[in-house]
Amino acid sequence: MAPDLSVIKAFVLDVDGVLTDGTLLAFNSGEQARAFHIRDGYAIRHALRRGYRIVVISGREEEGVRKRLESLDVHDIFLGVDDKMKIFNNYINTYRLDPAHIAYMGDDMPDIEVMRRCAVAACPADAAADVHQISNYVATLPGGRGAVRELIEAVMKLQQTW
Repeated sequence: MAPDLSVIKAFVLDVDGVLTDGTLLAFNSGEQARAFHIRDGYAIRHALRRGYRIVVISGREEEGVRKRLESLDVHDIFLGVDDKMKIFNNYINTYRLDPAHIAYMGDDMPDIEVMRRCAVAACPADAAADVHQISNYVATLPGGRGAVRELIEAVMKLQQTW
């Protein structure tokens, strides 16, 4: 059954495998780099300007990721998170958000618990099999290649805010 995208007011996103393709480049200096898709960035900024909330919850803590998200005007950034459900619950309680109005896009096991609480459990085309099984929205594009844009655009076009 297709999810009701017309009720979505906020997007919660994972980073690795969702906003990136999951590739991690490790340099001799110890720095680690990821590639973000420019169209995902455009959709995030556009959604923020139209009043949607964008929340990023990731298990990894990387300053480069934080800087990229801040450059898109994302303020609700939670990196280095061990318990995504705890952060999610604290966030929705603080801002009095109803999970029935949230779309969560994840790609792997740490995302499943939160995905199950949201109206839209979304994943990129190349997400882990267990995530595919519980998702009610599967993007046609892989993570880091426009899957986030696809979800945001679908919601906003349906709500005539694109």
